[in-house]
Amino acid sequence: QPSFVAAQLCFQLFSVQVWGHVFSVLHTLDFSSPPPPSSLTSFSSSENFEQSPLRRTFKSKVLAHYPDNVEWNPFDQDAVGMLCMPKGLAFRTQMDSREPQFHSFIITREDGSRTYGFALTFFEEVTSKQICSAMQTLYHMHNAEQYDILHTPTSPQGPEDQRRQHTPSRPMLHAAPAISRLQRFNSYDISRDTLYVSKCICLITPMAFAQACSKVLQQLHQAVSSPQPPPLPLESYIYNILYEVPLPPSGRSLKFSGVYGPVVCQRPSTSELPLFDFAISEMFNLLGVENVLQLFTCALLEMQILLYSQHYQRLMTVAESITALMFPFQWQHVYVPILPASLLHFLDAPVPYLMGLHSNGQDDRTKLELPQEANLCFVDIDNHFIELPEELPQFPNKLEFIQEISEVLMSFGVSPEGNIYSSDSQAKYRGFRAADMVSDKRNGNLASPLNSYLLRENETIARLQALVKRTGVSLDKDASSNKDGRVQCDEEELKMHQLNIQVREVFANRFTQMFADYEVFVIQPSHDKESWFTNRDQMQNFDKASFLSDQPEPYLPFLSRFLETQMFASFIDSKILCHDDEEKEHTLRVFDARVDKIRMLNVRTPTLRTSMYQKCTNIEEAAIEMRVSKIDHTALHPHLLDMKIGQGRYEQGFFPRLQSDVLSTGPTSNKWAKRSAPAQWRRRDRQKQHAEHLYLDNDQREKYIQEARNLGTTIRQPKLSNLSPSVIAQTNWKFVEGLLKECRNKTKRMLVEKMGREAVELGHGEVSITGVEENTLIASLCDLLERIWSHGLQVKQGKSALWSHLLHYQDSKEKKNATPGSLGRKSDGGGSVMPPLKISLIQDMRHIQNISEIKTDVGKARAWVRLSMEKKLLSRHLKQLLSDHELTKKLYKRYAFLRCDDEKEQFLYHLLSFNAVDYFCFTNVFTTIMIPYHVVVVPSKKLGGSMFTANPWVCVSGELAETGVLQVPRNTLEITFECQNLGKLTTVQMGHDNTGLYAKWLVECVVVRNEITGHTYKFPCGRWLGKGVDDGSLERILVGELMTPSSENDERMCRTPPMQQSPGMIRRFVTISPNKLNTGQIQEGVGEAINGIVKHFHKPEKERGSLTLLLCGEYGLVWALEQVFQHGFKSPRLFKNVFIWDFLEKAQVYFESAEQREVTPDENWQTRVRHFCRFMRAINNAPRNIGKDGKFQMLVCLGARDHLLHHWIALLADCPITSQMYEDTALIKDRSLVNALIRVLQTLQEFNITLEASLVKGVGI
Repeated sequence: QPSFVAAQLCFQLFSVQVWGHVFSVLHTLDFSSPPPPSSLTSFSSSENFEQSPLRRTFKSKVLAHYPDNVEWNPFDQDAVGMLCMPKGLAFRTQMDSREPQFHSFIITREDGSRTYGFALTFFEEVTSKQICSAMQTLYHMHNAEQYDILHTPTSPQGPEDQRRQHTPSRPMLHAAPAISRLQRFNSYDISRDTLYVSKCICLITPMAFAQACSKVLQQLHQAVSSPQPPPLPLESYIYNILYEVPLPPSGRSLKFSGVYGPVVCQRPSTSELPLFDFAISEMFNLLGVENVLQLFTCALLEMQILLYSQHYQRLMTVAESITALMFPFQWQHVYVPILPASLLHFLDAPVPYLMGLHSNGQDDRTKLELPQEANLCFVDIDNHFIELPEELPQFPNKLEFIQEISEVLMSFGVSPEGNIYSSDSQAKYRGFRAADMVSDKRNGNLASPLNSYLLRENETIARLQALVKRTGVSLDKDASSNKDGRVQCDEEELKMHQLNIQVREVFANRFTQMFADYEVFVIQPSHDKESWFTNRDQMQNFDKASFLSDQPEPYLPFLSRFLETQMFASFIDSKILCHDDEEKEHTLRVFDARVDKIRMLNVRTPTLRTSMYQKCTNIEEAAIEMRVSKIDHTALHPHLLDMKIGQGRYEQGFFPRLQSDVLSTGPTSNKWAKRSAPAQWRRRDRQKQHAEHLYLDNDQREKYIQEARNLGTTIRQPKLSNLSPSVIAQTNWKFVEGLLKECRNKTKRMLVEKMGREAVELGHGEVSITGVEENTLIASLCDLLERIWSHGLQVKQGKSALWSHLLHYQDSKEKKNATPGSLGRKSDGGGSVMPPLKISLIQDMRHIQNISEIKTDVGKARAWVRLSMEKKLLSRHLKQLLSDHELTKKLYKRYAFLRCDDEKEQFLYHLLSFNAVDYFCFTNVFTTIMIPYHVVVVPSKKLGGSMFTANPWVCVSGELAETGVLQVPRNTLEITFECQNLGKLTTVQMGHDNTGLYAKWLVECVVVRNEITGHTYKFPCGRWLGKGVDDGSLERILVGELMTPSSENDERMCRTPPMQQSPGMIRRFVTISPNKLNTGQIQEGVGEAINGIVKHFHKPEKERGSLTLLLCGEYGLVWALEQVFQHGFKSPRLFKNVFIWDFLEKAQVYFESAEQREVTPDENWQTRVRHFCRFMRAINNAPRNIGKDGKFQMLVCLGARDHLLHHWIALLADCPITSQMYEDTALIKDRSLVNALIRVLQTLQEFNITLEASLVKGVGI
């Protein structure tokens, strides 16, 4: 340990009720033991070589803190040291800028409770001769090294190249200084230069009074830097803050004295939004409204968020502002707004996080090598730039929301685009080329058409902007301008509070509008709290499906993902756990009160949602103005303490070592300190106050908080201490366990979701478990895979860790020239009809690489995961990828998840369970890509098709598109073609041109395969195509279904489409009596067919199967009505087939003649007859050669579409033709059976049936 250290002083208080709670001084050098030159130890060793000694950072330490300890909040020396000086000690000379810097920080303990720190860092002259000469020695060493590097003989190169060549080990976050600067700045001459070192004073408080703390610290610093000593010794002021200034009660304000002037702080009342004392306007200035809203969306969806800035205070302001705007929700994951340099490995954490990283102002984003970027939102605060994860959904009503926020900002003179020049390094930005920003699509602010749209649309805004420009109002908080008058400063602060309140209310209003009726959907646990805790993992606490079904369509992409987050789950949990207002957390109480208010104002039924944008009307700033103008309490003034003579000496320019004996204990009779109260009481009191303002719960719920928190994440906060290897290993082990648990929960959730529908239809389970969009779940699985693949990663190319691993694997396999990764198993194709596709990991990668629409690595990885899931190969592919142990060792550190064998096996086993369900997550998402299809026509084996002379054709239709007519070569009867994704295949139209001598063809089936996903569809036919054979059809419409692997053996010839997967009653009858069904069986058949259609329409739109299958497939509606009309049909004479269509045509002739004879029972009858004849004529006159059964199918489909079937059945039952052509026992002659049939068919009237184009082609009705 070097003795060259920073010091820090901490004042800690003994009671929550007191305002300050620790005061610490970070002092730089411990003069009691002057260090030898060699002991100037640098903060991070990798930084030593390129940085000049003045640019390096050194280890700091806490010199003193007061009081020594606070029972309920032990002083955490490591954390305070790291966060006061996150980069360690710094040295400067008189040439450098040495302005004091204020920043705040937050210490989050593992239980989620928080303490705030406020630090002021300034520079003091180094008086120790040893340290100055040590610095001189370091410079001699450094300059000699640089000299060697510069004069090493190499091939002639520019100085830039030389520098690059010699800095291969450049650390991640520090740029090497350019050589030209070496000579100018990198000198330190002990005889000429004055050396300065950083020191920090810090105040730790239970609540974040940022403005007040900043004033207190600045006045303390002013006291030591001004020529006159302060009115009282410094100890008096610090003692006053620690022991004599109480916390203002809720809804009250308090004034106390600083060294030079009064300081005011105030607390919101219990009905207002929680305390927030940072300037939100600064975040909007730095980023602009559009970027803030994108960042806000990422935070709500629990992405990984990395803030990047040279200024610690900016990191803190943006982090705190974004989390404050989430009200009533709270960030549930790792939260480190300022990440100390020694904890950079935490960027490896495979969990959602919100962290702030300090930049040194020289490196750009490209130099930053981050372990995981697939799901990362990177915010470069200083450069007004944000990089978003892919597939980020839009926040609901984004345009109107941006407009509303902009109006509030402009009324305070803040530009909605943000103000690049608000930063202090203006020179840097003058060279900033706006054109670069304009061309970058992801940067929302500068060239966004939206902003110009907002300003065009809203003249008031335009006028305001002009006014702002004219008057030159700037929101830069410039300390110097505030020194003139106290009132002005307070006005500035009041303005800040008013802006904060207005912006926060606008954000809170979005949630109260969106979740106005959330209570209706909360699922209260059926059992007692205890068992609810234990089974919390399995419990659903919110009816997501019903909630989403009420929402406007545009909200769904965002909401379906938001309802899956930990913050939403915790919010609902806290709702379930409190029955009455007394128990509620402060946040929940305030939110519920607002929701109630909205529901009273809105007369509309609370559950009927509308996407109408409702502006915020609930802005109460009057309270703050009242509190600030009329101070409620004034604290005791600082006074002389009982100090020994000689204590409290003053030396200008140096912050003194304070007297610990007077600061370590508070006054004995102090009405605020309550030191007699037991610690237990104080703890509860503190928790109550946390519950009110920092959202922490009181005693009974402590246990629950732990439970709920441990649900989604195993580790919440990095411990801020210099971590030993064993601690790091333990942390990583927790990550591995957490990832495995998350994988288990996700796969289970996805399976329940997927099987839920089927299970519910079969009568198991409840519908509440289903209905969140499949896409959301698959996207979150992709995110989880990216996090697993980036844990412990050491070699990466591109932004996606998973795709990077796949590319390495592809390279190594292609080098070995192995046959493309097939393990020998063939996927199941259509029996002997089609040679099956090879299973190949590399081939699937190539398919993805060939899709030109997917441009990024992250997109490719996601597409590959979707394709593998659809092919049921995800687990198998990943197992194969990880079986290359050499590669895994090369890419991953020892502790990585992918190198923990047991966990890896379990993980692959969980993924294997996806094979139990069918996903179409690739086909349904990449709808515009080109896909190769392979078609085979299978003629009947019994009657050789070899004599067939006509030219066959097919036309394939799917849910998304159809191909048009494709000629099939007569000799091979198979073709492969490429076309835009057809989606799930539904029908094949096939036929021939009737040329040549023998134009009759018996076709068994057509098989079509998607060559990327391997899905094979079978379209059974089993009928003739040709004139004068069967029903004289030259073309047929075949309805198909996806082949399941088992259907290979199912070689039996079947008439029209395949068996349906769901077990139906009818299958039994068909096997008993293939031709003659009795009337009961026929009725049941019609009932089943209609039921199938009714169920179809009761499913959510995205989960409906093929309607064509239910109409024309096996045991569909057409089949059922065919049975009705065939029952009791008089058997035809020898050698002549009679078809139902013949009967219908005779009926048509009768009706038309009856109309002419004007034998019309009534008006209704006439209309029905007219409809019937019109449809019959249209179908007969259609240009297609579809044969009599095809025409019957078309008539049934059109009748179903136009809700006419029941009318037609009634007409035909009464028609004289029926009595001629049917036996007396026929179903159609039985009055009661016909009435029952009509009633069943009427149930279709409430559905809007849309027919696939291929079913009604050529009929223009």
